[in-house]
Amino acid sequence: QVQLVESGGGLVQAGGSLRLSCEASGSIVSIYDMGWNRQAPGKERELVASITRDGSTNYADSVKDRFTISRDNAKNTVYLQMTNLKSEDAAVYYCNALVTSRSGLRFRNWGRGTQVTVSS
Repeated sequence: QVQLVESGGGLVQAGGSLRLSCEASGSIVSIYDMGWNRQAPGKERELVASITRDGSTNYADSVKDRFTISRDNAKNTVYLQMTNLKSEDAAVYYCNALVTSRSGLRFRNWGRGTQVTVSS
């Protein structure tokens, strides 16, 4: 079984910064891509950013040049550095990871989410 636990969410003023972290633990053999999605009230969950094991990144157009995704493979952890936050960035942020477990099965696992609130 694999668990993903996010941290770092909170309340920030518009223009401010936050850093989210997500650590994967449990029955892990390898982790392929990791990423962050978000869901605001009344909206569908959307991709924010993703990163492959070798560091290739992908961003939603709305966060390019403001957010930076990174990972530490030794710690099974992915980060999301968010700067110049806007009110439209407010959402629950979910971490995900494509994991091969010791059972040999490969699943995309999700965290429970961390709330980001942006005040104007």
